[in-house]
Amino acid sequence: MVLIEDKLIGDEVLEAHFVCDLSHCKGGCCEDGDAGAPLEKQELKELDEHYDSYLPYMSEEGIAEIEIQGKYIYDDEFGWVTPTIDGGICAYGKKDAHGVILCAIEQAYNEKKLQWKKPISCHLFPIRILQPDTEMEMLNYEPREDDHLCNPACALGDKLKVPVYKFLKEPIIRKFGDDFYEALDATAKHLGGK
Repeated sequence: MVLIEDKLIGDEVLEAHFVCDLSHCKGGCCEDGDAGAPLEKQELKELDEHYDSYLPYMSEEGIAEIEIQGKYIYDDEFGWVTPTIDGGICAYGKKDAHGVILCAIEQAYNEKKLQWKKPISCHLFPIRILQPDTEMEMLNYEPREDDHLCNPACALGDKLKVPVYKFLKEPIIRKFGDDFYEALDATAKHLGGK
């Protein structure tokens, strides 16, 4: 692990290769998990204030779940999370004609109806931020390997030689800022001998 600012970064964040391959995984990370997507407290406000912006991109089932459960729910293990439909797909997800799950929030963002792209936990996947009982955050690389969901992304990353942190440059900067990303990049280059 390396320490940058007050964050411990797992070696795999710098060394492993990863590039999402939606044509193979179909956005399965939006459907497969123990709960909905983890949310930061300020993201609850985004979900409340901009519901009308992403509502047109949601499925009927997703809308029905939001009406029943609310725009977010509290999970004892994960804290605030997005609701899911019958414990599966995120309520904000909708399958397209090819079976690929699209995020309603991200679609509204892409069409410039929102300033907020999607929950940072989704944007950073497969990096997961953990906060043990200290002031320090831990950034770990945690692709879905048990069910082989991320195998195509790992293979594509290997083929293209793209490290996880480079693939996730935009969300890393969004969450931690340019200076942090530059330090991360410099550290990876130093450790890799490049």
